[in-house]
Amino acid sequence: MRISTAQFYESSAANYQKNFAKVVKSSEEASSLVRVNTAADDPVGASRLLQLGQQASLLDQYKTNTNSIKASLGQAESVMTSINNVLARAKELAVGAGNAGYTDADRLANASELGQIEEQLLSLMNTQDENGKYIFGGSKDDVPPFSRNSDGTYSYNGDQSSLKLPVGDTMSMAANSTGWDVFQQALNTSRSQVTRTAPAVDDGRVSLSNGQVNNSGSFNKSFRSGEPYNVEFVSGTQLKITDVNGNDVTSEASQGGVFNTSANQTVSFRGVDLTLNVNLKAGEDPNAVLPGHQFSLAAKPDTFNVARSPGNPSTAQVTGTSVTDKAAYNASFPSGAAVLKFTSATAFDLYAAPVTADSKPVSSGTLAGNVATASGVSFTLSGTPGANDQFSVAVNTHETQNILDTVSQLRTALSTPVTGNTIATQKQLADLASGIANLASGADQLAIAISSVGGRGQALDTQTEINTSLADANVKTRSAISDSDPAEVMTRLTLQQTMLQASQLAFSKIAQLGLFNKV
Repeated sequence: MRISTAQFYESSAANYQKNFAKVVKSSEEASSLVRVNTAADDPVGASRLLQLGQQASLLDQYKTNTNSIKASLGQAESVMTSINNVLARAKELAVGAGNAGYTDADRLANASELGQIEEQLLSLMNTQDENGKYIFGGSKDDVPPFSRNSDGTYSYNGDQSSLKLPVGDTMSMAANSTGWDVFQQALNTSRSQVTRTAPAVDDGRVSLSNGQVNNSGSFNKSFRSGEPYNVEFVSGTQLKITDVNGNDVTSEASQGGVFNTSANQTVSFRGVDLTLNVNLKAGEDPNAVLPGHQFSLAAKPDTFNVARSPGNPSTAQVTGTSVTDKAAYNASFPSGAAVLKFTSATAFDLYAAPVTADSKPVSSGTLAGNVATASGVSFTLSGTPGANDQFSVAVNTHETQNILDTVSQLRTALSTPVTGNTIATQKQLADLASGIANLASGADQLAIAISSVGGRGQALDTQTEINTSLADANVKTRSAISDSDPAEVMTRLTLQQTMLQASQLAFSKIAQLGLFNKV
């Protein structure tokens, strides 16, 4: 086989370039100690490095999210702890006001401090973060979550959405605590009411307070199924309780409905504690004057707070609300909040709040005089509404009570003079007992929220440890794939340099065998 001089030079040059490229590449690898620079260096390794790089980016984002959540939770816990301390002071004032030695002036002083506490609570519950966002508003963090209504009650303007951020591959965590969960869900122990039905004019001999719920299970299961109840005094020592169907259920009352003529007696019935005071005049026979006194006992009916939209074309206002069809109300009225919207001066629709572009009305109708009735609720209006008039309707079921309302009610009770008035004093004591119980309920709900923040903090610490371990493993795995072994690289480089030198020497020796060298 003959090889031409041109073929020999081309083959030698190609081999030399190939060996030289290997030396250059190994030299660069020896300098950087990075084995995989392109996918061509190691296709499988390059693919794995890409996956590991994506994981590293996610872990960095998880770390950023974790730090953000920790900061938010820290601020929320600090504010909630301050609120808890304020509530403790409110409870001290309420308990102290029940002191028999207190005068109206003393109680008024406590009421004044409760007014300051009320303002302080409102400010704390509307706390903003460093970006001006309201921390208890849920996803509606651009408006104050709590506001005072015209009647002195309070409304929650936020929503129930928790802002969740991913902190792990399969774990997301709420960065906030909503005002709905923290302050709106405290059980209202004062959700039953007593109304005197006989005699028509109060003679002051019998005072029966609104009840305090001592067992929510019994109240919801047994009490609600038989209301309204009729409480009748049939003798000077016995009362009788009948349910809505006329059934005698007195046996379920404490002591079978037997009472005495002492003050501040407790009558327990189906999860409700009632305070009974019998106020006899000197020489009166209880068997002669107490029979015939009757009271109606039931859960407090739902109430509504209606606010006119600032952009309404007309000046019409809703001046009164009432449930006129209980079955329709229970069946279709939106729970929580609704929007009453007029499409003309007489036609209206009722929507569940919030209203969106695809919202459908739950009820529609036309005005009857100045009354709009939707889903069993009648709204009395003053003035003529116009098309596009809207009214926000907040529903108060009395199942729960905002701590702001509790403090406000306590302040009102202590501001009322009662000195020398036995009936007023007994009512005030009942109001104090109600307020103290609801303060305790609010503090319990707040404690649950603080515990939730602490639990999330612990979960974040655990997840942080997991993410740190994953990040360390990620770095080690990437290093194992992409980094070079210095000893192996230097050995390979020495071999390749030797082969390059050998190819250079072989080329020079073989080049001397040409015929031109023999001429």
